Amino acid sequence: MIKVLVTDDEPLIRAGIRMILTSADDIDVVAEAANGREAVELARAQRVDVVLLDIQMPVMDGLTALAELRRAAPEARVLILTTFGEQQNVLRALAEGSAGFLLKDSAPAELMRAVRAAAAGDAYLSPGATRHVVDSLASGQSARRSEQARRRLESLSDRELEVLALLGEGLSNADAGQRIHMSEATVKTYVSRILAKLGCENRVQAALLARDAGLGT
Repeated sequence: MIKVLVTDDEPLIRAGIRMILTSADDIDVVAEAANGREAVELARAQRVDVVLLDIQMPVMDGLTALAELRRAAPEARVLILTTFGEQQNVLRALAEGSAGFLLKDSAPAELMRAVRAAAAGDAYLSPGATRHVVDSLASGQSARRSEQARRRLESLSDRELEVLALLGEGLSNADAGQRIHMSEATVKTYVSRILAKLGCENRVQAALLARDAGLGT
């Protein structure tokens, strides 16, 4: 079972997420928190696999809680709950090691898909907001940052660059495999190799690096 901690200051949102997730046979919501401080305390007290974390909360906001969770429960994967108006906060969260982000109005199937991806060690970027967020970062990048990113990609083979470009589009391993006629398992192997070569902690950071370098644009 995938053990989930839901964190949001609105009880109705927590209840809705719980109802959706507990309808799956492989997911269990083991705890709920109304703010970041509660989330850190609960994650420290009991083992959880995935933490769903709102950004705007009282007592302790989501970004502060993310940093605390990384220390208190490093094994837990953190998915940020967001809206279109919070892209700058999302960028900061991704840079600090979150497992990705999910729009609050996402469909139930997408919510379950995101939790499963995070629990499996993959990052999840909501398709509805990925390009908007990544493009907002790319639009403000400097020439120096672009050059540094391109130099980092010099260690990759042509095939690895092809896979990385698809990560930059926010594609899952399965979707990337379909695009370039490669099995999902093979794509996953390539992704692991790419992360190791680039020194990236997760595929989200690799995707942002690809965009910095202008890969696929």
